[in-house]
Amino acid sequence: MTDPTNESTQVAEFLSRYRQALSVDVAADLVRLKHEVEATRARDGKVILAGNGASSAIASHVAVDFTKAAGVRAVTFHDVDLITCFANDYGYDQWIEQALVAYADERDLVILISSSGKSPNVLRAAEYARRRGMRVATLSGFDAANPLRALGDIALWVDSRAYNIVESVHQIWLLVVCDMLVGHMENPASRPLSQAPLRGRS
Repeated sequence: MTDPTNESTQVAEFLSRYRQALSVDVAADLVRLKHEVEATRARDGKVILAGNGASSAIASHVAVDFTKAAGVRAVTFHDVDLITCFANDYGYDQWIEQALVAYADERDLVILISSSGKSPNVLRAAEYARRRGMRVATLSGFDAANPLRALGDIALWVDSRAYNIVESVHQIWLLVVCDMLVGHMENPASRPLSQAPLRGRS
């Protein structure tokens, strides 16, 4: 029979590791990312988010929140037909890059997410975006010297090798940026898009 005391201790240990990962002062970088999003909106660009696995789910969540709550056009490339078509024709390592070729403009901001910072398709996308002159923000974890971190104009890094911690912190950081764009954290779900904070600004 499992000892509940030991399990409670384990829960406390796990939660302490989440708190530790979130205790790092990234305020300046999050403010810079907010300003990048605002600048993208001002030049009539869009925010493009991409990743693999859980990182793709984070990208989709944040894209919807940026669009609906903050009034910033944000998109992902996670339709099954697009992924399977581009991956089949160009190779999985190139599908995000090729999606950028098809859909991205120089005025866009590209946010790329990879826990390890070593996913080949994410790295190729970052390299392509930089060659095109787009602004690039990256979110990574694991090794401090991971290659994705070196490719971001803004590079957020989580000091952990635990996937769940890295992914959770990535999502929290991006949603903090969204809340900063809105100006507060409690947002009515039914507010019309025409009332979103950045909608209609030049």
